[in-house]
Amino acid sequence: MKQENIRNFSIIAHIDHGKSTLADRILEVTGAITEREKQDQLLDSMDLERERGITIYSKNCSVIHNGVKINIVDTPGHADFSSEVERIIRTVDTVILLVDA
Repeated sequence: MKQENIRNFSIIAHIDHGKSTLADRILEVTGAITEREKQDQLLDSMDLERERGITIYSKNCSVIHNGVKINIVDTPGHADFSSEVERIIRTVDTVILLVDA
């Protein structure tokens, strides 16, 4: 795939502002997951993450939409994991800042 057809972005926000939910909906809308595979916090795979309802480690996934490969990185929102977010920001082209107002 040509570089101009690849988009790398990260979703950042404070805890409980909907980063993982947005990533889940993007996967759903682009057809990357089926109705059967759909679940809350799909990218949060660690037991502790699912139990506490938070993202601890950044997770990435890729979807292809209209001939463009979209690489999505869901980041933690809790201040204790800010170093993880800083590391990811250096690797992506764009950041989506999600604000819950």
